[in-house]
Amino acid sequence: MLIRLVRMTFRPDEVPTFRAIFDESKQKIRAQPGCTYLELWQDMQQSHVFVTHSHWVSEAALEQYRQSELFRGTWARTKVLFAEKPVAFSAQVVDKTDEA
Repeated sequence: MLIRLVRMTFRPDEVPTFRAIFDESKQKIRAQPGCTYLELWQDMQQSHVFVTHSHWVSEAALEQYRQSELFRGTWARTKVLFAEKPVAFSAQVVDKTDEA
């Protein structure tokens, strides 16, 4: 499993626009082949900073999504709202502690 995190900093006045784009796209993203999980996080100190947290069955599944019309269209509408360059990375779980 691949975990994808994308940290995005928006111009504060564009947060409602981004939230609308995400709300419109989230079910379609989650329905992509290989996507098993999707969350949107908001920074508690900087309300214009968001992180998408998604799980993919493989790097190939993520790449297939990234080449899709859905991603291209959503990203084109989102990136014009940024105040800073986004930071994205993929990770994998190497250790896990279950709840007590």
